[in-house]
Amino acid sequence: MRTGLLGAGLVRGWKVRVGLSVIGFFVLLALLGPWLTASVPGLDPRANDLTAIGLPPSAEHWLGTTQFGQDVLAQTIEGARGSLFVGFLSAVIGTALAILVGLPAGYFGGRTDSWLNFLSNLFIVMPVLPLILIVAGYMQGTGLWVIALIIGFFGWSGGARTIRAQAMSVSNRDFVLAMRTLGEPHHRLLFHEVLPHLTGWIAAMFLSGVIGGVMAEAGLAFLGISDSGAISWGTMIQAAQQQSAVLRGMWWWFVPPGLCIALVATAATLVNFGVDELANPKLRTVRRSVVRRTQDRAAETAAETAAETSVGSDA
Repeated sequence: MRTGLLGAGLVRGWKVRVGLSVIGFFVLLALLGPWLTASVPGLDPRANDLTAIGLPPSAEHWLGTTQFGQDVLAQTIEGARGSLFVGFLSAVIGTALAILVGLPAGYFGGRTDSWLNFLSNLFIVMPVLPLILIVAGYMQGTGLWVIALIIGFFGWSGGARTIRAQAMSVSNRDFVLAMRTLGEPHHRLLFHEVLPHLTGWIAAMFLSGVIGGVMAEAGLAFLGISDSGAISWGTMIQAAQQQSAVLRGMWWWFVPPGLCIALVATAATLVNFGVDELANPKLRTVRRSVVRRTQDRAAETAAETAAETSVGSDA
């Protein structure tokens, strides 16, 4: 019931609608990207046109060309596939690990919680960025799969702490304690009673993981730790930086991928805010009270206007 109400509320929230529309557009662009670049003439992201080097946006090249004569629009379309692949895969891995560690830690407590909480704290205090740089640098050239695995493997600990705290809260509620007393199996309580109450937190965690994955991939590519043969928004920015596109005034080379990253991050944040408003009772209460006050003020204003109009007509 809670999940159904959450889904119905998501459809009505404007933040979620806008965010999902933007994310859906980029996902569709990533899925249809290979077909577009293969079927439309001049949209080959790897083709070098020596007669069109460093050209600004025009009717022939909508987003201009790079210093190597490559079409920026074609690379932006192809880059959506690489960046979103890393973002979604790293988010899936990080969210799955957070659930596997945080859910049993909060539900069982005791020694299980101690060991799993120790594991989470160990990953939290680890210098994640240097470790990612070392591992990704050691495995340089292995492709976007490995980049996504590394980002997801090192990015789950904070979410596991959140899931642990929420699972501990839900597990101590009366209906869960009563079902435990009646001998209900633990796996049923975990996946049918406790986990459905955490869907809002998990959705928010997943979207944050997508943002983190896209940003981390762009950061690693900017530092030169990425597959040189792969095309993503991060590798586009890194290539523009290496060729001094900023100093040359070639803004059309780095602005499109940077803008796409910003749009994806903004869209995921909007969906995150919408989910949080529906999943957090305090935010729902504040929102209802604000709407009620606004409606009361509008009614009072309408009544005063009607009264003034009536007095004026009587005069």
